[in-house]
Amino acid sequence: MINFAEILKAEPTGVLATLDGDKVKTRVFQYLFADGNKAYFCTNSEKPVYAQLVKNPNVSFCSMNKYNPVLSINGKAVFTESLELKKKALDENPMIQTIYHSPDNPVFKIFYIDIEEMQTFSFDQGPKTY
Repeated sequence: MINFAEILKAEPTGVLATLDGDKVKTRVFQYLFADGNKAYFCTNSEKPVYAQLVKNPNVSFCSMNKYNPVLSINGKAVFTESLELKKKALDENPMIQTIYHSPDNPVFKIFYIDIEEMQTFSFDQGPKTY
């Protein structure tokens, strides 16, 4: 098994894919932290991505750690209103704190991907599914 949290900590920026109706939409997103089999992210409830995730929680996040390995995590997005997790996100990410200021900001939404499948690709080992 791979340590997805270690890979994403080294390269937290990646591409999040959602469905908007029957069309795939991608955008750059930043991984925040992990807890067990959950990878945490945040967004603004006024953005289209929030509405897409609420309507269809199936999601994929792909991060490239200098291509060694490329990591894709796939599963369902689950939103939580935990002030403790929101505070952790703000405390560990000063840029996010400048946007949302407080864990009780009503537009500040935190979600995790409940990972159902992980895939990696590296040039020396090829593709693997976990």
